[in-house]
Amino acid sequence: MNTPIPLQNLPQKSMFRPGDVFVLFGELFGRGYANGLVNEARKAGMTIVGITVGRRNEDNALRPLTEEELQAAEQNLGGKIINVPLMAGFDMDAPAGEPTPTAMLGGMTLKSWTDDKLDWAHIEKCREMGVKRFTDSLAEVMTQLNGMIPDGRHVFFAHTMAGGIPKAKVFLAIANRVYKGRGERFMSSQVMLDSDLGKLILKNFDEVSANTFQHLIDGSAAIRARVEASGAQVRYSAYGYHGTEVLVGDDYVWQTYTNYTQGLAKMRLERVAQAAWDQGVKATVYNCPEIRTNSSDIFAGVELPLLLLLKALKKENGTAWSEAQWQACRDLLSEGITLEEVLQKVTDFQSNAVMVRFRDFAAWPMPNSADQADLTIGTSDEVQKMHKDNKALITDLLSSLVIEATGPLMFNESSAPTGPVLWLNHDIIARQLNLLHA
Repeated sequence: MNTPIPLQNLPQKSMFRPGDVFVLFGELFGRGYANGLVNEARKAGMTIVGITVGRRNEDNALRPLTEEELQAAEQNLGGKIINVPLMAGFDMDAPAGEPTPTAMLGGMTLKSWTDDKLDWAHIEKCREMGVKRFTDSLAEVMTQLNGMIPDGRHVFFAHTMAGGIPKAKVFLAIANRVYKGRGERFMSSQVMLDSDLGKLILKNFDEVSANTFQHLIDGSAAIRARVEASGAQVRYSAYGYHGTEVLVGDDYVWQTYTNYTQGLAKMRLERVAQAAWDQGVKATVYNCPEIRTNSSDIFAGVELPLLLLLKALKKENGTAWSEAQWQACRDLLSEGITLEEVLQKVTDFQSNAVMVRFRDFAAWPMPNSADQADLTIGTSDEVQKMHKDNKALITDLLSSLVIEATGPLMFNESSAPTGPVLWLNHDIIARQLNLLHA
């Protein structure tokens, strides 16, 4: 992928109708992108089917949801959940009586972790076990799912699995320095990735964020063949991140959050979609803008580009509704602070020579640097302090708008997708929102 491929035209129509089947391949938790697609499936009257990652007992054994948990999850989803644990990754897998990769990290400390070595032959055994556990459970899920999809019904598989950070105390301390540390607390992301700990994390990211998409496409092959033979169609979507074009001055420019550790797995996800597309399977990764979610909040400053969506809302045929969003954002700021001041601060941040050097698409994801971390985290702190309440931020409001826009963009585009990897930049997000609220 040499340059971003933007979605340029607003998709207006969807092929999905009442009785078609929407499969959420990932559990629906709190605030996040998946909510936008689920809302579109509900509006279309589709039958909604979900899965669960399962839960762990006190001894870390993976189990299905209890009756009470299942009922709550199905109510949240608005559909039936196939109660077979589909926990991705291998950080908690190991042959009986042997340590899991997470347990192997238990002896690492803040002083030793850069030099600590892992037993890679053992980790490979754990990875193979994790993949077999996942694919065996996936086969069971697909058997149940097959009986829930009538002939002649279109199917939309929405992949939402992401993450893969092992629950190790040492990593929490390291992450706070890599993603939130500046000055004396700054830590190089490259040092982390060059360590055995970092290499393990990257392997687990691949399994959770990317390889599960391949497993989904392969595991649903029989369903896809039957559905297509009956005259209906099957579509696959996945959520990517690979930077976003935002409005800086009068031009849309590609920029990115640094260091996005999951970036390598997200590029692997793109390659899975491209390979499927080459085989005639309509699978599309949608690279979405930065928003605030429960999982993204670890990345201090990832939310900054989101503020520039306000400028795009005006530029892309802005309406009275767009003006109302500006006013809603003004109302969240401290007395004496103007929204124009906030936007200028973010524009200055994006235009700073320190940040411009990270606009190297071919080199993505680049490692962080001390001056970049200082500027990113410092600007994030300054913008947050310009609000009345640090629990009611402009970026919360704008995140909900991006989710509202990506839902119909992905849902409608997937009816007749134009490619395997598409960027949803601020221009198309703003146009979709202005259309929805015209």
